[in-house]
This record gives sequence, C-alpha cells and structure tokens, in this order.
Amino acid sequence: MATETPPPSKTQVPLPSTEEFAAVQESAEFGELRRSHRSFAFPLTTAFTAWYLLYVLLSNYAGDFMGTELFGNVNVALVLGLAQFLTTFLIAWWYARHAAAELDPKAEAIKSRMEGGA
Repeated sequence: MATETPPPSKTQVPLPSTEEFAAVQESAEFGELRRSHRSFAFPLTTAFTAWYLLYVLLSNYAGDFMGTELFGNVNVALVLGLAQFLTTFLIAWWYARHAAAELDPKAEAIKSRMEGGA
C-alpha cells in the first residue's frame, strides 16, 4: 500500500547541547511534566499490580471460592480472569487519553522550545 507522505526534510535541525538538556531537565516545566506522568502512572501501576496479585493469591489459596459456578460453566475464576484483560485495556485507554490531554502538549512545548532554540 503506497502512501502520499512527502520525503523527509533535507535541512538539519541543530541538536541541543548537553548544557541545554541539563537546563531543561532542571526546569519547572519539565518537573511538572514528570510530576503529571508519575502522579498518573504510579498509582495505577500499584493498583493493577495489587489486583493481579489478588487474583493469583485467590487462584492458589481460595480454590473453592474461585471454583464457585456463577451460571452454566462460568465460575468466579473465569470472570476475574477476564476482568484482568478488561482492566488492562481500560488502563491503556485511560493512559492514552491522559497522555494526549496532559503529557503530549507539555512535552511538545519543551521539544519545540529546544529545537527552536528559544
């Protein structure tokens, strides 16, 4: 499948120096970007890990509970296992929305300032 994208630009954008990278890393703007990412990613990672470990522990030590049939051949273990997949996709979707709304604009501003030399 052919695309109609133009060829890459031949002009070279000067790379920022090590000092410029260090200055951006120490800036309040970069600190806010890092804080926005961490305040979202760390709690969700912790919550999902706890949820996953709960499922594993229940599977190992609460066999009778996990084997409880809910309807037909569907038991608690199957429902919780499928809920693992559901929560994985929901977290990925939620993070993509968060990144597009909060992280990407801040990162793009930092990037354009560094590339533009402003």
